[in-house]
Amino acid sequence: MTNVEFSILLMAMALASYGCRVAGFLAMRFVTITPRIEAALRATPLSVMAGIVAVAAMRGGPAEWIASASVVILMKLTGQDVLSALLGVGIVALARWAGL
Repeated sequence: MTNVEFSILLMAMALASYGCRVAGFLAMRFVTITPRIEAALRATPLSVMAGIVAVAAMRGGPAEWIASASVVILMKLTGQDVLSALLGVGIVALARWAGL
């Protein structure tokens, strides 16, 4: 994939993501927020992140496995999802730098 192809693909994904957000925002103006809908909306970001991580962990090697385990442990201890994700990225980077 060339830089031009990558740039076009990145712009297309950004536009699609923005379009989904705008459409969701506009559609939710007409929906009554029940406790069930609120729970589903709160769970969506974590579900998307879990799907991405699951694929990376299955296709990855020891670096990804160690990072995934570290993220789960840190999430259980602190409840901070962003901090846990950043730790996972750092661990993968360090593990790959170390040759894992």
